This record gives sequence, structure tokens and C-alpha cells, in this order.
Amino acid sequence: MTPETGRGRSSAAPRSVDVARLAGVSQKTVSRVFNDEPYVSEDVRRRVLHAAEQLGYRRNNAARALASGRTRSIGVVTLGTALYGPASLLMGVERVVRDTGYALRVVNTVEGDPAGLSGAVDSLLDQGVDGIVISEPIDETGDGADTSLRVDVPVLVMGAPPPVTAPVVLTAGDGADLMAHTATEHLLSLGHATVHHLAGPQRWYAARDRLAGWRAALTAQGRTVPPVAEGDWSAGSGYAAGRRFAADDTVTAVFCANDDMAIGLIRALTEAGRRVPEDVSVVGFDDIPVAAYVTPPLTTVRQPFDAVAQEGLKRLVHAVENPTADPLPAGGPPVDLIVRASTAPPPDGGAPTTD
Repeated sequence: MTPETGRGRSSAAPRSVDVARLAGVSQKTVSRVFNDEPYVSEDVRRRVLHAAEQLGYRRNNAARALASGRTRSIGVVTLGTALYGPASLLMGVERVVRDTGYALRVVNTVEGDPAGLSGAVDSLLDQGVDGIVISEPIDETGDGADTSLRVDVPVLVMGAPPPVTAPVVLTAGDGADLMAHTATEHLLSLGHATVHHLAGPQRWYAARDRLAGWRAALTAQGRTVPPVAEGDWSAGSGYAAGRRFAADDTVTAVFCANDDMAIGLIRALTEAGRRVPEDVSVVGFDDIPVAAYVTPPLTTVRQPFDAVAQEGLKRLVHAVENPTADPLPAGGPPVDLIVRASTAPPPDGGAPTTD
């Protein structure tokens, strides 16, 4: 069987010259197509890609690395956890990296290890990655500790880990404070005098951001800022907080830092005879898949994990491949409040109070 007839021509792996012959173009044109270079018509690009698919051709990334000085790999530092937010963001990053044609190298850190982040970054640099994504959600350092990282490749920071010194430092996935602000404003707009907050553990940057957005929304409207309850992201901690909130008849609205805690809190309120939303309105954060199917369906803030990964990785790859160019601009964080049946006006119509 000849190269022109498909995959079965021989046991040898197809080469770019085989793709060129089948597509009826030069080998240089094949190279231009796979390097995403300009000045290649769409018709030629389609023919080359179709020929490559027919032959089962895969680019030799090792050879390309020798020629370009790049390994075409992206490293990711992330907390080893099954929690919805970090896990969903990692899946989004994995999908986007795969679509870019880069290899992905992941190093998990362990909660409670102060040296985990720096050690993970060093491990990735030893592997020769072209860029690093830091998706490390926990502050494992003590007050006053030197947390700066020095990296010699472009870095994309998801959220707000310690300061990073690198040729290019990009950020993505911030804006949780704005989302929390919007969730709190939603409850205030329904007529609630104030909004209580069930926060996440304050070693987590995301928990701090959500608390800050909640507090800023109350302060901006001159409302009383109640004491903060703190959970550990679990439904169990939400349930425990809900039992305390249920004993306080002045509580008519609660913004929870994630959906799991909100679901636990609703269970505790219901068991105590406090109806949701007739007596207490509840808003969560994340929009986990089950949020629309609990009773009542949960009002929450949807996190755009895929969109954050898509934009962030696009900017990181641009920085890797265009080291002398200006970074691509970041888009504004989208705020997507999903209003369902767990929020309503307070039972007495509400009356604004101030500190």
C-alpha cells in the first residue's frame, strides 16, 4: 500500500514528507500549517490536516523542541483535592492545554506543606516546561514569611498565590470578590436589612475574596456587618452553622462561600422549622451540578471555570511563543448570578439598619 492510500502503508510512523505528498503541497507548507504560521490558505490548511489525519501523522515535538528551544509543555501547580472549584479549574486547564498542542505536566501540592508551592515550581522547572500555571488556593505561609517565587518562564496565576517574579506574570480567575458583592447585593435588593455570611476557611484565598466582597457590599449601603461564621467548605460545616443561624430569629439572609455549605445550612434551617426562602433566603457560590436539584433549588453564583482556563492559557501560550511581544490583555471577570427558588423578600418586608 502506498503512502497515498492511508495508514497501512508500512509499520513505520508517517513523516511530514508523506503528509506533503498526500496533500499535494511542499514539506515547508506542512510545517507552516502545524506551526500555525500565516500566509496559508484555508483550503491548503484543510488539505494538510485531512492528510495528516488519514495517515495518523503526529508532530515530533521532541525535534521541534530542539529546533525552537522549547519543550512545548505547560506545567501546572495545583492543590491535590477533590473539592469542586480547584478540580473543575484543573479540568478546564487540561482541556485547553490539550487543544493547544502542548503537553501538560501537573504537580499536586498537599495542604499543610509550607514548602509545597516552591518545591512544585522547582520540580516543573527541572522538567524544562515552557510556562507554568499556578493554581494554588491556600496560603500555607506564616505572617511575615518571604513567599516570593522566582521563575524564569512565563507564569499564569489563578487567583492570588504569593508574589511571583518571572519574565511575564499573568493573572486569571480573580474577581471572586465582585461575584460575592453581586450575590450580597441580590439579597439586599430583595429587602433584607442585612446579610449574614458563612465563610470558607480563611487560609484559602478564595474564601478571603468572597468575604471581602460580602463586606464591601454591606458597607457600601451602610448596612450592619454581622459576625462571620466560618466553615470548611463541607456540607457538614454548613449544617453546623445552620443550626446556629436557626436559633437567631433576626437572621433572614445568608450568603455562603460555596454551594456545599449552603446545602448543609438549608438542611439545618429546615429541620429547625425555619423555611427557605420564606423565613431565610440562602445564596451559594459555584453552581455545582446538584444545585439546581436540591429543595429548594439553590440561588448561586456560577464560576466560569472553562472560560477562565481558555482565556488564561491563550494568554500564557502567547507569552511563551512571543517573548518580546506585549502580553494579551485580560478580559473582565464575568458575573453570572443564577437566581432560583432559595431567595425571596424577608417575611416582614425588611428594614435597613446601619452600624
